[in-house]
Amino acid sequence: MIKVKVHVTLRESVLDPQGTAVKNSLHAMDYHEVQDVRIGKYLELLIEPSDRPLEETVKEMCEKLLANTVIENYEFEVEEAVTQ
Repeated sequence: MIKVKVHVTLRESVLDPQGTAVKNSLHAMDYHEVQDVRIGKYLELLIEPSDRPLEETVKEMCEKLLANTVIENYEFEVEEAVTQ
């Protein structure tokens, strides 16, 4: 099995009301050093090796399902094989 870590975040040009709410809450808790908060999502995929190129497959998954590429960016990293 191969572990793939996928990070999906809103594009910089997209408003992030959830991130703004968290930033405001942190300021209310006296963490005024926080300048900005962007909320995203993190996914871990465990994938069986196959004949298809892994990076091409993960990119296709991100673009078809895991990220809304109109408003979100994604990046992923492939870890060494893991055992379950």
